[in-house]
Amino acid sequence: MAAITAELVKRLRDATGAGMMDCKKALMKADGDFDAAAKILKEMGLAAVAKRSDRATDNGRVFARISDGKAVLLEISCETDFVARNDDFIALGNELITDIIANGWTSPNDQLNAKVDGLISLIKENMHLKSVVVEDVPADSIGASYIHGDGVLGVITVLKASKPEVLKNPVVEELAHDIALHVAAFTPQFLSDKTVTKEYEEEQLSIFRVQAASLDKPEKVKEGIVRGKLSKLYSEICLLDQAFVKDDKISVAQKLKEVSKAVGADLEIASYHFLRAGVEA
Repeated sequence: MAAITAELVKRLRDATGAGMMDCKKALMKADGDFDAAAKILKEMGLAAVAKRSDRATDNGRVFARISDGKAVLLEISCETDFVARNDDFIALGNELITDIIANGWTSPNDQLNAKVDGLISLIKENMHLKSVVVEDVPADSIGASYIHGDGVLGVITVLKASKPEVLKNPVVEELAHDIALHVAAFTPQFLSDKTVTKEYEEEQLSIFRVQAASLDKPEKVKEGIVRGKLSKLYSEICLLDQAFVKDDKISVAQKLKEVSKAVGADLEIASYHFLRAGVEA
């Protein structure tokens, strides 16, 4: 049996990231064989991951980045808010985004999940790569991101211009950021009334018609009331119809037109996404 020195234990710890006591135990079990001890630690880590897999992950953190023609948003869930603020946890989220952009990935995969499992074995808390959202940011578009608080909510938006040269205009850059900020503040369900699903619309109309049924009014008037309720609802849940976050006297659509006129190019919201930590996607 090879001598298990403090230097050997430290070298194993540096190589695996495992705790000092775990490294010492693994070396003793492996009779001082470094490679065998590293394998034992890996097996211990995988066992720890499996053991914790059923624990609830009601906390987490959202990460966002605009880089290399991509807008990326992801959420890693964990058991406690303490771990969500852990430096290693934050570093993992940023590393996963880097991997996603570098490899052109668009969803969780074995390589990404393996890195999450590696941190589970170190922190001893269950966690999952819960959601990944990737949008292209082509040459005629500008991406923006916003993270609220300690990653409790994250947003990515992509703004498209009819003249790509205006994308470098500070006014357009500010608008892209403000729209991301707006999405974080109001979390709209749909981009516009044109993107509302037929099923959702029919469900809401059914509810409003039941509410109007008891009114002592002609059917035509009742239907007008129902449609009015639907229009009001859309102004609350559709991004373009919502009152703009920095000026509630105009809608987001009106703000887009205002800035479009100012820079001499048509601007439109190509896409937006938001994730809230700890909430089902």
